[in-house]
Amino acid sequence: MSFIVVRVRSDINVRHDIKKTMHSLNLTKVNHAVLVPNRPEILGMLTKAKDYVTWGEPSKEVVESLIRERGKMVGDVPVTDDIIKEVSEYKGIKAFADALVSGKAEIKSVSNMKRVFRLHPPRGSKGWGGIKRPFTTGGALGNRGDAINSLIERML
Repeated sequence: MSFIVVRVRSDINVRHDIKKTMHSLNLTKVNHAVLVPNRPEILGMLTKAKDYVTWGEPSKEVVESLIRERGKMVGDVPVTDDIIKEVSEYKGIKAFADALVSGKAEIKSVSNMKRVFRLHPPRGSKGWGGIKRPFTTGGALGNRGDAINSLIERML
């Protein structure tokens, strides 16, 4: 299993250790997203940066559309099925997305693929829903669980 992590807030006036944690997750700018494996050290990093990021467990369809629409190779070349076949052991984007969601692969399994997905701000009347409150109280921060899928679809 893996998580999609999206940076919600900037790092102005943020403690140095939290800023370093977000950079370790490759979240250097607002509206950037990364796919990370579900491991104890990653969960600790998410807990530390919980006031600046949101995360959840993605579906296969969302990961596949994220890679198709926002995935880039080095040199800003869009990711295609042919590139995935050529540089990895997977037959295409769908097979790679299945392996990512199940936790059998990581983004670095495809050489020269950028680990960060640059997304639009959330579309719709709600937008983020408040970037200073946790998701449990109607805001945008912290663990979303399966609700991350609808957020990513609004950001593609």
